Amino acid sequence: MRVEEKELFKEYFKNLSDRERVIFEGGISLGTIFHQFVGTPVSKNSKYSLERAIEEAIKNQPCVYDVKVKINYDGEEYIELRGDMLDVELMIKVNNVLGIFRLEYIEELNYPLMYVKEIKEVRE
Repeated sequence: MRVEEKELFKEYFKNLSDRERVIFEGGISLGTIFHQFVGTPVSKNSKYSLERAIEEAIKNQPCVYDVKVKINYDGEEYIELRGDMLDVELMIKVNNVLGIFRLEYIEELNYPLMYVKEIKEVRE
């Protein structure tokens, strides 16, 4: 994000701490991945390009520091991407606060869970 964009964003988030903003942006970005891409046709041959496309799309969200997407599917036929197939690690950074977020299928819950893995202070 360019410096002038950061300044424009400050006005809208002035009531949030950097930690709160990291959590907000992480939730928005994970929700975007889930709701924008679930239902996309995918096969073993196309999953790599879809993983990269999701990563590149999410990198356009504010404050995204890094994102890794893995689609757990090795079938030959095309199917629709389901939430339980997504394995995502997302890093959001606001000033000196870094958040690590996950979206992964939790077997015991029978549910694709989005959660905050870690929030920490970092040096620039």
